Amino acid sequence: MEMFQYDFIQRAFIAGAAISLITPILGLFLILKRQSLMADTLSHISLAGVALGTFLGIMPTYTTLIVVIIGAILIEYLRQVYRDFSDVSVAIMMATGMAVALILMSLNTNSGTFQIDQYLFGSIILISPEEVKLLLILAAALVILYAIFRKPLYVMSFDEAAAKTAGLPVRFISIVFSIVTGITISIMMPIVGALLVSALIVIPSATAIKVSRSFTQTIFLGILINVIGIFGGLTASYQFDTPPGASITIGFVIIFVIVSIFTAVKNRLDRQ
Repeated sequence: MEMFQYDFIQRAFIAGAAISLITPILGLFLILKRQSLMADTLSHISLAGVALGTFLGIMPTYTTLIVVIIGAILIEYLRQVYRDFSDVSVAIMMATGMAVALILMSLNTNSGTFQIDQYLFGSIILISPEEVKLLLILAAALVILYAIFRKPLYVMSFDEAAAKTAGLPVRFISIVFSIVTGITISIMMPIVGALLVSALIVIPSATAIKVSRSFTQTIFLGILINVIGIFGGLTASYQFDTPPGASITIGFVIIFVIVSIFTAVKNRLDRQ
């Protein structure tokens, strides 16, 4: 196709393939742990990292990774402090991340403000070769970690108390999971934008859950949905000159609606 003659399009599709392997795993566990808003919170914190990078005049990717790791650790700490009100940690960190980002943006007088806008709404031209390599490494690492820690994560997702009783390092695993989620979001932001990155993680997994019969099947269906949604969204973005993040999100919403209608019709026929 014509659009593949451009390097940034090639990088975007390679990044999309890597994201398709990552987000079903993260999204499924976030949904099972009832922490779907975690992705949105970490995207706000990542935006603060981007603002810090442009303010200091250095590569935003590095500052974003540092900020999001610190934010993930703080979220887990606040979850322990407000153990009976876990959503408090999400609300506090989300507000803090956006507040820090806005303050740094207001203090920044150079052209970095435009770059912040691109990170906010997403732009495929921001994907650099280094970020693509980092995303591929992250995808490979996450798949390996999933294969190793699948059972402990599965137990933790449903009952952390039982996981602690079984001797699992629940707090350590939760912190690592939050950090990996944050790193993934910080790398994904250039392609989908901070405002829509949580949709990329949550919607495909939520769609897969509706038609899957097992844990593993949900992961594979989530990967398939991600490939269709991301590749379709990027193609539509190029053809119709629409924002890539919004195009990908609309693609996921369409798939979700189709699957929901199919599931409802199937259930009704089964009852009859």
